[in-house]
Amino acid sequence: MDNKELQKKRMLSYFLEATNKIIEEEGMDAVTIRKVANLAGYNSATLYNYFQNLNHLLFFASLKYLKDYAKNLYSYTKNSKNSLETYLNVWLCFSYHSYLKPEIYNLIFFSEFSSDTVNESINSYYSIFPEELCEESKKFLPMLLEDNIYIRDYKLLKSSSEEGFLKEEDLKDINEMNVLIYRGMLSKLLSKNNIYTVELAVEKTMRYINKTMKAYGVSSTDLKYIHAK
Repeated sequence: MDNKELQKKRMLSYFLEATNKIIEEEGMDAVTIRKVANLAGYNSATLYNYFQNLNHLLFFASLKYLKDYAKNLYSYTKNSKNSLETYLNVWLCFSYHSYLKPEIYNLIFFSEFSSDTVNESINSYYSIFPEELCEESKKFLPMLLEDNIYIRDYKLLKSSSEEGFLKEEDLKDINEMNVLIYRGMLSKLLSKNNIYTVELAVEKTMRYINKTMKAYGVSSTDLKYIHAK
């Protein structure tokens, strides 16, 4: 890493640490450009050299919270006997971690930014902070670098189709239904009148995803995944 990259990493670290501190102590709604810049020891103009706007800063800072998800992916999937079990265990891990921090995951995967901006930010983040990925999670790097949740899900479904669990012509419908199940549950957790616990939300999500898979011909004996942690 050359001096320019080191300087960029240093500056990003200052601003991201300040942002994450505010998120942890006061919540995401409390984050402002001025507050972050002041806490980092710089002015707002300097911050704008690295981020387009407040939402871009929040998006970038939110990527830190993928660390636990990336770290746990290996433990959730290591005992999967086939691609279908891997698919279900990835959903289990993803649901659990995203429901713990629904605002963060909603911002990352359903943000206002274009796919190019999001992909560039994710790639930039992990190139500057490679330590955020443990060795075991690096096998999932292509998936972690893909911001489009539909594409992420479709790629995993494709493997299940290649192993004979699903028909290829059904993949797009299954893909859309399962993402809608997840997005609906995420929206419920974000609502002010939510009464679901994280555990209940995960259990319901997996139950509905299983129902989708059964509707497209997957047998009950093939629908195996580890228990939520």
